[in-house]
Amino acid sequence: MKKISLMGASGSIGLQTLDVLRAHQDRFSLEAFSVGRNIDQARKIIEEFNPSLVSVQLKEDADQLAGEYIGKVTVMSGNEGLIETAVHPETDLLVNAVLGSVGLEPTLKAIEAGKTIAIANKETLVTAGHLVMDAAQKHGVEILPVDSEHSAIFQALQGEDRKNIERLVITASGGSFRDLSRIELENVTVEDALNHPNWSMGAKITIDSASMMNKGLEVIEAKWLFDLPYDKIDVLQHRESIIHSMVEFHDSSVMAQLGTPDMRVPIQYALSYPDRFIHKTGRRLKLEEIGKLHFEKMDFERFRCLDFAYQAGRTGGTMPTVLNAANEAAVALFLKEKISFLEIEQVIEKAMSFHHSIQNPDLETIKEIDQDTRSKILAEFKG
Repeated sequence: MKKISLMGASGSIGLQTLDVLRAHQDRFSLEAFSVGRNIDQARKIIEEFNPSLVSVQLKEDADQLAGEYIGKVTVMSGNEGLIETAVHPETDLLVNAVLGSVGLEPTLKAIEAGKTIAIANKETLVTAGHLVMDAAQKHGVEILPVDSEHSAIFQALQGEDRKNIERLVITASGGSFRDLSRIELENVTVEDALNHPNWSMGAKITIDSASMMNKGLEVIEAKWLFDLPYDKIDVLQHRESIIHSMVEFHDSSVMAQLGTPDMRVPIQYALSYPDRFIHKTGRRLKLEEIGKLHFEKMDFERFRCLDFAYQAGRTGGTMPTVLNAANEAAVALFLKEKISFLEIEQVIEKAMSFHHSIQNPDLETIKEIDQDTRSKILAEFKG
């Protein structure tokens, strides 16, 4: 029985992780989890999975839940609660499925505690990949990718010598606006942006997919997960989201991982690794029904956020932190309809242009620059 801690249980990845645990109750138990402010969902998870620890965002919500479940579950709040969820002494594996850089510090604490990390939180590696991977190596901890793209690469590399890698190819659906010109993007709405053609995801990730920032963050993640330079990491537009990513080797062989667009598959693989469990409810891939697969070269002028991510990654240091913080702030403003879709790019570009990167930053420097970037952007658009 593998014992699981889950940060971000009420989000899209968190709920699909619960689906996996539900389908394999004889193999997994949920010992600790966190949610933000979705207290109703917290109650449902407590009732179904009977964990020993729950963390919520606000103290008043924690006090309310604690009063409802006296003697049944420990309830905590805030960053302290997230850290306790991450390092829970009874758990073997932490699923980091929270949104944003809030997942960084708890993940580092979990690594120090010797927990295996299943990482679905892009921002943790984007903002502090050097700290996370150095800590994982120091403590002998495995970092298992949950994103479908990185899981595909991870699977393709099983049994392979990484010195033989020629390049990684990360696939991208193109998002909600893949067929629109930049002129047509000027008047798109929040509702338009949230209509992803292939995947069911939370609002922030869906917007990132439409801007292609999601793919840019994945490129930076791949650099840290697979220890490759950016010149060996390519992005290819693939509308059907059937091939999740590919690895090309020196001998010209290409290994690809295929499957239907279902996040429960890579989630389950991260939890079951190195084994594979039956996916009982998933739709099987039938290529004879699909007929054709399509591929297109990425247009970096059309998808400027992808270009920003490569720039930030190559600059290194604290520049990816600024990229991520500016994007999170800009997406939040867009979702509140305070800026247009194309202004997301402008906010990010401005933040990066004013920042002088600090190489090899420690955790406190990263947190300080992250907060400073967000504060400046919110101050500019206040009201």
